Amino acid sequence: MGGESDNVKGLALAISSSVFIGSSFIVKKKGLKKAGANGTRAGSGGYSYLKEPWWWAGLLTMIFGEVANFAAYAFAPAILVTPLGALSIIFSSVLAHFILREKLHIFGVVGCILCLVGSVDIVIHAPVEKDIHSVKEIWHLATEPGFIIYSCVVVIMVLILIFYLAPRYGQRNMVIFIGICSLTGSLTVMGVKAVAIALKLTLSGENQFKYFQTWFFTLYVILFCLLQLNYLNKALDTFNTAVVSPVYYVMFTTLTIVASIIMFKDWDSQNASEIVSELCGFVTILCGTFLLHKTKDMGGSSAVSTPRIVLGSPIFYPTHEDASPRGPGGI
Repeated sequence: MGGESDNVKGLALAISSSVFIGSSFIVKKKGLKKAGANGTRAGSGGYSYLKEPWWWAGLLTMIFGEVANFAAYAFAPAILVTPLGALSIIFSSVLAHFILREKLHIFGVVGCILCLVGSVDIVIHAPVEKDIHSVKEIWHLATEPGFIIYSCVVVIMVLILIFYLAPRYGQRNMVIFIGICSLTGSLTVMGVKAVAIALKLTLSGENQFKYFQTWFFTLYVILFCLLQLNYLNKALDTFNTAVVSPVYYVMFTTLTIVASIIMFKDWDSQNASEIVSELCGFVTILCGTFLLHKTKDMGGSSAVSTPRIVLGSPIFYPTHEDASPRGPGGI
């Protein structure tokens, strides 16, 4: 009974987190655009956005969302909390349509509906959070062979993306920047869940900060979050917001669910029917994000469109204010 109550708390926190994070994409994009007009763009390695109040407002909004998200992981399993990030996609896409003039086609609306339907399906069939009584239990799960192998593979892929692929192809293929964010994000969420549970237990009277494991998880969460923030800025400044958001969601959520299944064994307590239902819900969300991705800017806009190549397919962007000439290194 307590587990179900915790799932409800985690659900409420996850939804509020999506609202804040979805808004932050739009506010930060306005700051990045203003900074790009007056200095070197973030996508080209510049940091002039640090002088823009809009960017800081977006960062503050994102922090509120991440705090709510952080708290959600203390109460509900990652397989429930993470897919609800689809709601932030819907929110950011709708705001981008009205505020940034990044038009949302009717099939994009269908995509939003599919994301909602898939989210509801996952919420209904999500597993109940297992009781964890000490951060040492999480440490034991994190040091099992399966998760160690997954972590090593992720670290190797991130190093290849950062030092080899990003300097050569980062400005042309958004999967590189988003891949860095998503791969590191899957490990970050496991650390966030560890710290959140440690804080929850500490507040209930069982001090977890006397263990070195809590401080280890805290340090690596901070470092990985800074890494994600840097490359998310590059992705947002270089590519269309309503394309970055869904692709980031798909990659991040898929990898996080995989990491959670390996580390926390979320599916051990569920039967085949529940697992299939969750997978169907997730596939429904993927279909929704695919529609948002492929039909972006196909709507009845009178603006002239220019092609760019993303993920090997032509994506058309209207030549509104965001398509103005860019600085050195821009595309």
